[in-house]
Amino acid sequence: MLEATDSKHAPWHLVRSDNKRKARLNCISYLLSAIPYKKVPREKIKLPKRAHKHVYNDQASIKGRRFVPEIY
Repeated sequence: MLEATDSKHAPWHLVRSDNKRKARLNCISYLLSAIPYKKVPREKIKLPKRAHKHVYNDQASIKGRRFVPEIY
């Protein structure tokens, strides 16, 4: 099958997978190296000062909800 379907426009790439962790890392490394990239210039972001007017209360949004009992 490999011999019949391997072509220049759609080549097969085999990964030696005796060691699964190394195989995954090698595969990820190869895929990332195949993607051309360059740094994109970005403007520095200036965040506004944090407002403390209406402080978020995370307990109010879950008040009255059904919870699974905590056994452990």
